[in-house]
Amino acid sequence: MNIMHDNEKTKKYALLLKQVKALIEDENDEIAIMANVAAAIHETMGFFWTGFYRVMPTVPELLLGPFQGPVACMHIGYGRGVCGTAWKEARTIVVPDVEKFPGHIACSSLSRSEIVVPVCDNQGNVKAVLDIDSKELDTFDDTDREWLEKICKEIRL
Repeated sequence: MNIMHDNEKTKKYALLLKQVKALIEDENDEIAIMANVAAAIHETMGFFWTGFYRVMPTVPELLLGPFQGPVACMHIGYGRGVCGTAWKEARTIVVPDVEKFPGHIACSSLSRSEIVVPVCDNQGNVKAVLDIDSKELDTFDDTDREWLEKICKEIRL
């Protein structure tokens, strides 16, 4: 992935946010929403892997949801890896080098950096996480975090 200048990246994200709002405006089906949001982000930003893991509270674990990219891990335990940690701590996690993240779950050896953003309901409960992987080190920064959090706030689960 080419590292974009912040201004270029901000413009892409601003357009992407408008697109996401329009895509999901009148949709109530969670899977359809996640599918189109993952596709829009993946297509616009050109990431290696873009998708959702859904919270299965009775297990508790994250279960693979709609995504774009190569095959992925299907189940992630609470507090495990970057996704499980973002769920447990209910916060966005940016990982510049996945090899240096304690307990990283390697679904693909090609993934080098990652960002995971919680998707919460109106009460602040994490219902899913948006997981994005890059083949390059240090891909994600505060610009990505800020805009992906805005996108995730638009998702109603």
